[in-house]
Amino acid sequence: MARYTGPKHRLARKEGVNLLDKTSQSLQRRLSTPPGIHGKKRKRRLSEYGLQLREKQKAKTTYGLLEKQFKRIVQTVRKQKGDTKELIISALETRLDNLVYRLGFAKTRYMARQFVSHGHILVNGVKLSIPSYQVRVDDVISLNTKAQTNPRVLELFKEEVETLPFLDKKGMSGKLKRMPKKEDIQVPFDLQLIIEYYSR
Repeated sequence: MARYTGPKHRLARKEGVNLLDKTSQSLQRRLSTPPGIHGKKRKRRLSEYGLQLREKQKAKTTYGLLEKQFKRIVQTVRKQKGDTKELIISALETRLDNLVYRLGFAKTRYMARQFVSHGHILVNGVKLSIPSYQVRVDDVISLNTKAQTNPRVLELFKEEVETLPFLDKKGMSGKLKRMPKKEDIQVPFDLQLIIEYYSR
């Protein structure tokens, strides 16, 4: 399945939750109305499967993943020891493209994925162009010389970006201090329903 490249607002309205990397007054006003000519009709009550499916779709949209990628993450962590919900969050949050976004090097996850794919991101001083690369504890993520002079990046560094507890940021580089925990991140989807969806 190809990655969705249409309007991001449409995805957010479809799920009824702001799944985007930024907010807008226009989107907030229309979140309760699904897209399309039948959007204002009363929504049918979803079945248990329908609820699980919606939560899975929200998670995929939030992190910009394809079904195959997301399914692989969930199935992999279910085989590991520990809290499955926390392991899913850790796997999603430690993707290289997501950490480039979380460190404030890119305004959106889509932009972060482009930066990685185009070779603008270094991990421990080595160029990595795989957005799904799982960053390890103590790995240092930085921008290459070309990206450091990018006007869009320089504009971003003027903004105050909250650094999450599991990250350490200094200038144009950042480090994964420890693995993310559930309480570090507020996600707009229900992890339990997602686990149930893939347990069928």
